[in-house]
Amino acid sequence: QVQLVESGGGLVQAGGSLRLSCAASGRTFSNNAMGWFRQAPGKGREFAAGISWSGSTYYADSVKGRFTISRDNAKNTVGLQMSSLKPEDTAVYYCAASPMAIPTMRAYEYNYWGQGTQVTVSS
Repeated sequence: QVQLVESGGGLVQAGGSLRLSCAASGRTFSNNAMGWFRQAPGKGREFAAGISWSGSTYYADSVKGRFTISRDNAKNTVGLQMSSLKPEDTAVYYCAASPMAIPTMRAYEYNYWGQGTQVTVSS
């Protein structure tokens, strides 16, 4: 059974930092793109960051320069380092695995999802 499990969410003040982790089990994703999406209350799920099988990174304009995505294929994990957090970053953050090698911004193109972890940024 394939599982993606996120951890590291929490409450942080504006300007602070958090690191999210996603641990995959049941299969390896070293040849797959991985992504982080987020969903704020009352809004749709949006792409935040993605990483290709080779380590190339992609970011939404809203997080570029503040978030850093990384992967450790030996541990089958993906991380998201978030800095200079803003109240508008408040959302449930989801880890996702794609069947493709290059990440896309379209949630429907990812076929495995974690359960999500809440990130709340207070002003």
